[in-house]
Parts: sequence; structure tokens; C-alpha cells
Amino acid sequence: MTMMAHQIVQDSRSASASPVEAASHVAAVRPIERPVRVCVLAPSLDLVGGQARQAERLLKGLEAESSVEVGFIPHNPRLPGPLRLLQRIKYVRTIVTSLVYWSIAAARLWRYDVVHVYSASYYSYLLSVLPIIALAKLYRKPVLLNYHSGEAEDHLQNWRTAIPTIRWADLIVVPSGYLVEVFGRFGLAARVIPNVVELGAFRFRERSPIRPAFLTSRLFEPLYNVQCVLRAFAVVQRRFPEASLTVAGDGSMRPRLEQLAVELGLRHTRFVGRVSSTGVADLYEAADVYMMAPNIDNMPVTIIECMASGLPVVTTDAGGIPFIVRHDETALIVTRDDHEALAAQAIRLLEHESLATRLARNGRAECARYTWPMVRQAWLEAYHELAAHGDSRRPAVST
Repeated sequence: MTMMAHQIVQDSRSASASPVEAASHVAAVRPIERPVRVCVLAPSLDLVGGQARQAERLLKGLEAESSVEVGFIPHNPRLPGPLRLLQRIKYVRTIVTSLVYWSIAAARLWRYDVVHVYSASYYSYLLSVLPIIALAKLYRKPVLLNYHSGEAEDHLQNWRTAIPTIRWADLIVVPSGYLVEVFGRFGLAARVIPNVVELGAFRFRERSPIRPAFLTSRLFEPLYNVQCVLRAFAVVQRRFPEASLTVAGDGSMRPRLEQLAVELGLRHTRFVGRVSSTGVADLYEAADVYMMAPNIDNMPVTIIECMASGLPVVTTDAGGIPFIVRHDETALIVTRDDHEALAAQAIRLLEHESLATRLARNGRAECARYTWPMVRQAWLEAYHELAAHGDSRRPAVST
């Protein structure tokens, strides 16, 4: 294993690596002579979400690599012509899209040396990942399962199909030491390759003086607990009446959240809906404090983007968040679902400008770990390792 890849695994958490992480280091293998043909299966950018953005960044990074040839199959293929109307109908959309996706995969996977499939939990795993693992096994292709969900523990514990079928994967890759520990508790070894952030897309600035201009930008779904942010902001606004809050995102809870903002009497609060990746950078630039309060999370790239922008973060301690930031060093962290504590840390930040400066500088230095040059070698070694092992287990062709 190269020193760079070794450092990526070891630095996935500020504490020392767990035995599971140590056991998951890249084995030394001799690369096959021709480029490794890798098929990446992931959500396309038609779906707003972290997996789609990470897949896009991976594909972009691999474009310049002569040692791999990459193909892409979206979990959510667009249907041609009038058939696309079916994707507007609830339930019908799921059935039709899944059938098309499976058909494309069945027709194309046999051409590749490695199958790299992105995975979330629950039904997403069942529909988008499990059939791909089964097809890969049928075609005798090694599988890299790239698992990203903060709901992994519940998925592994309560879905009987999860652990037995995940064991079919030849390599499990996760973006944080948190998921390494979760998988380890269920006897599954995982390897850390962190998420990638394009630091050049964000302009770094230190907030001096720091203003009570707040931003939050998570999906409006229960696990992200945006209502806790609204309640915390109500407390902040009692101390700083001029404080403002921009709420970016969308989801099933939007009507309830907008109503809660009215009930709390929030002023200077605007819901701006979904924002493009370029638009998010503008929101970071305009804000001076970022607040988030998830109850479940894995490795939110949002935090890294904020650090790249010099934007101080106040967050709960959900899931993998303590694995990527440290309290009072790179962010301010409180217990989940405690809006009073969230507000207290936000007020502390506003009242101590030197704290905001320290968080910004430390966070900016931390961001270097999440760039393509830092993870590139780890991905290439994983692909070559799997391809070599795949070649070695295929039956010899008689002459």
C-alpha cells in the first residue's frame, strides 16, 4: 500500500485506527497489464443528493487516468420519448425505472473487470444495489460496494437480507471511520476512502466582524431535523433581533417547517428551495454562521464545503460528524436534538470573534484531506486489486 493511501485510512478519524480499519488496508497486488475497465453505478445528478455529486467527482477524477477505463450506469435512467411520462407517476416511476436500470446493467456489466456500485440503505439498497451484486456474481465480476448511508446501523440490524448479501461484495468502501466501526460491529470489514470536495468551487474568507447571518441547507426530511435549527434560531434571535436565517433545500416536511417558522415568530427568515451546487457556494459566501442539527448522518460534505469557505459550523454530534470535525477546533458540536445547546454555541460564536477565526483557519487546513489528489491512489489501488483478483479466479480457457 502506498504511503498516501495508508495516510487516508489512518487519518479518517482523529483517534487511532480501529482493528477493523487496520485489517482493511489495501493488499499489495500486481496491476493487470491493460487498463482496468470499471463500471460505476450511482444516482445521476437528476437526483439531488450526496451520492450523485460524489459519483460525478469520481468520474471526473478518473477521466485523466490511463490505467482505468470507466463506464457509468445511472440508478435512475431517463426513459426515451413519451415513456418518460411514466416517470412522473408515483409507484409506476419506481417499477419502470428499476426495470430499465436492471436491463441496462444486465446488457453491459459483462464487459467490465470491476463493478463499483454506490449504495444507500433500505429499499434503495434492495432495488439499486442487490440486483447489481447478483448480476456481477453471475458474470463472475468483482464487486466494490460503496456504502454512503448514515442509516447503516439500522439497515444492518433490522433488514434480514442486508448482511448476507453485503457479504457477496468483494470490497466494501465507506467515506468515514464511523461506517467502518458500524460495519465492524456486524462482522463486515470496510475500507475508508473519503468523499471528495472541489475546493476551488468555494471562496475562503474569514468572518471579521462576524454577523448573525445564519444558513442551513439540509433536506427537509425527519432525520435532518431542520425544525431543531428553527427553534435554535428563535433563541438566537431573542439575543440578536437583527439575526437572519436562510433555509435552503426541499422535502416532504417543507410545509410543516414553514408553518413552524410562523409559529415561532421568526423574522428575517427565508426559505429559498433547492439550490444548485454553484448556487450553494454563493449561499456560503453570504452567510457568517452555518447551523445544522441532524439526528442521523454519515459524512456530510456540507461541513467540508463550509470549512472550505471559512464558514463556521455549529452542528449536532450525529453519526460520523465527530469523525470529520472536532469540537472547538474545526466546528462547534452539541448533543442531538438539543436546540438550546445549539443556540448557546451559536451565540458563543457571535460573541467571540477569535473563536470564529480559529475555526475557519483550522477547518481550511483540514479540507486538504478531501481533495481528489489525496484519494486518487486509494481508488486506483482498489480497482487494480479487484481486477487482479477477478482475473485469478476466472477459469482458464483451454486451448
